[in-house]
Amino acid sequence: MIVGGGAAGFAAAEMLRRRDYRGSIVMLSNEAAAPVDRPNLSKDYLAGSAPEDWLPLRPDDFYSGAAIDLRLNTEVTSIDTKARAVVLAGGETIPYDRLLLATGAEPVRLRIPGADQPHVHVLRLAGRLPGDHRSSDGARRAIVIGASFIGLEVAAALRARDIEVHVVGLEARPMERVLGPAMGDFVRALHEEHGIIFHLGDTVTDIDGKRASLKSGGVLEADVVVVGVGVRPRLALAEKAGLAIDRGVMVNSHLETSAPGIYAAGDIARWPDPHSGENIRVEHWVVAERQGQTAARNMLGAREAFDAVPFFWSQHYDVPINYVGHAEKWDDIAVDGDIAAKDCLLRYKSGGRVLAVASIYRDAASLEAEMAMEKAAR
Repeated sequence: MIVGGGAAGFAAAEMLRRRDYRGSIVMLSNEAAAPVDRPNLSKDYLAGSAPEDWLPLRPDDFYSGAAIDLRLNTEVTSIDTKARAVVLAGGETIPYDRLLLATGAEPVRLRIPGADQPHVHVLRLAGRLPGDHRSSDGARRAIVIGASFIGLEVAAALRARDIEVHVVGLEARPMERVLGPAMGDFVRALHEEHGIIFHLGDTVTDIDGKRASLKSGGVLEADVVVVGVGVRPRLALAEKAGLAIDRGVMVNSHLETSAPGIYAAGDIARWPDPHSGENIRVEHWVVAERQGQTAARNMLGAREAFDAVPFFWSQHYDVPINYVGHAEKWDDIAVDGDIAAKDCLLRYKSGGRVLAVASIYRDAASLEAEMAMEKAAR
């Protein structure tokens, strides 16, 4: 049984069949569409350079061909850990031998007047990116609320279609919390070179029709508003089932939860990371895929520790930013190369130890850093 239709759930189902598991696989998803390539939504697809058929991770007939019972628009209301069964919203009870929780994260919604209007879109909903290139056709001005990675990717994609874009964010520098001040300044300058107008240290307090009021007192007009102010892990099922929770579902190195036969992977899982020495939870696509695969192998009886180094990449126009490792805080950032010249590698250190590496056009060095982290953890 797999609960969730995102990267982790799909990767687990695929891995089970790849490992020649011949038992039943039931995949329960509250999404309206089969699993999609979500990173592509905020990049090429929104920019209008990727066709619709690029989005599904597999064609619809993949699931029937692989004997995966994919049930869309299906809500799981509870888990009976003693009876090893899940209960659906309609009352149906389905037993399981092994269960993978991969419920992912849900977007934080703005609690302001006007946030429910049709032209105000929230990222990550319904398996598609609301505010995609179809619903923003004809738009001349857009507001992106949130200066996060995905918010700025959306801003770049909209600029690729010659839409005027204003980015409103609470932070003083975009992505400074993850990348530090120097890289944050570079990212801002890069987007400003492409015409993005920033309103940082500010927030939207009201959306009246196409007029958005800022806390600072300004007013912006936009045909489309895209909200990307963060996500929260979907923990309700796990909490109701009595699983151990600490800002995520606690799992051991094998991705097992506190209940026998139940595993967790993806955005909800907090696991013991051998690289940082901390229990961490990471909201990145590659991590979710790798965890889904590891969980699947362990559900089949392996005792495989999840020790992959976290990784993600973010595309901003023609500039890819790769990030390896996980550093929630650091006391030093060592820069090799020239950030402004788009040729650099940054090492985020704590107590002299490298916790993470960010790079631009330094793919080989990024891979070498990943290998060094794996070796050091072992």
